[in-house]
Amino acid sequence: MSVLPAIRMLPSADLARAMSAEGLRLMFPLAALHAALWPFLWVVVWSLDLPFASSSLPAHWHAQEMLVGSFGAALLGFLTSALPEWTDTRRISGRPLFLFAGLWAGARVLGLLAVESGWLIGLMFDQAWILFLLAYALRLSWSKKSTDLLGFVLFVTAFAAAAAMLRIAMAFELYDLSESAIRILGFALLGLLGLALARITVPVTNLILDPTEKTSPYRPHPGRVHLSAGLTMLVIVAEAATLSDAVRGYLMLAAGAAFLDRVAEGFVGREGFSFELGGLWLSSALAGTGLLICGLSLIGLPLPWLGGLHLALMGGLGLGVLQVLSIAGLLHTGQPLRFSKTTRMAIQLLVLSVLLRILPEFAPSLSLPFGAYGLTSALFSLSFLLWAKAYIPLLWSPETVDQERC
Repeated sequence: MSVLPAIRMLPSADLARAMSAEGLRLMFPLAALHAALWPFLWVVVWSLDLPFASSSLPAHWHAQEMLVGSFGAALLGFLTSALPEWTDTRRISGRPLFLFAGLWAGARVLGLLAVESGWLIGLMFDQAWILFLLAYALRLSWSKKSTDLLGFVLFVTAFAAAAAMLRIAMAFELYDLSESAIRILGFALLGLLGLALARITVPVTNLILDPTEKTSPYRPHPGRVHLSAGLTMLVIVAEAATLSDAVRGYLMLAAGAAFLDRVAEGFVGREGFSFELGGLWLSSALAGTGLLICGLSLIGLPLPWLGGLHLALMGGLGLGVLQVLSIAGLLHTGQPLRFSKTTRMAIQLLVLSVLLRILPEFAPSLSLPFGAYGLTSALFSLSFLLWAKAYIPLLWSPETVDQERC
């Protein structure tokens, strides 16, 4: 008998308890399924002709659903699990998690169909769970009298404001404001990625170098801990202040260079080329390269802005999310930190889908099979479906609830 049928045969109470034991157990699978299904349905089934979209642009719905939907769900699962771990406080579990998942899912149904008349409902649903995250981080900071979480507070604040701005701008056909909101959303998530990598990379590297956990052979360079996140926040400030293309371009170059500097964290010998560690520094490399292309484009070089943006967000952020889902999914279920063949295939397919997505931006005359977006959408969807196949049985199994290794 396969594991998924076994999960379906569990008593509903046991399954619900496993699913809601902590945030990542519920939200990571939802994030993966959303990332797998929504883009595929838009491109392959509807050919970007969304059912209820008339005045709004499909590209704006796509950006909203990927950034607030797929990556937002991963953010909700990550922070509700990581913040209490970092502050040694009790985790949120049970009904509250199902409530936030329901709010998130309600907004996603509206996004799948591009229901323009439901913009206010979608706005309230999304803001409810995002503002909860903000209040939660602030409460933990206050109760622990610590400033360690303030970086997350700042980026979640920017994320909340941009998500609301995008909904409103789409509803009132303010296309330029929608574009700005999408950029701020993406930069906020890149900043959160920089903060997360600073927290994750050191223990993961040491666990790979010494699985016995008796030693800590890796020490990070203190100068790069929060450099990428800090410079990304400057990019957000410049975008919000509507500064010139040149100013924003040079700030993006600086932020991109800071992300590229993080690639040095993989210089730990042959272990740095493992999927577990290689995916982390490759995420930084893709994000940094994408920001560099965007910056160079803004200061006048003939480089495709959209290609750079997809490389940073679909590539750097997307791979970073998949790495976090994969690493945390193992450590929070008591498994050794070794990716399965299925997970490795998922990572390879995601990287390939990114390359196929940006290739036409750099070579417009190039013709890809199944259209400009068909193949890349299918590969991107397949990568997250493979992750779901490998990890949902672990995350939703009652037997793994008390086996965490973090």
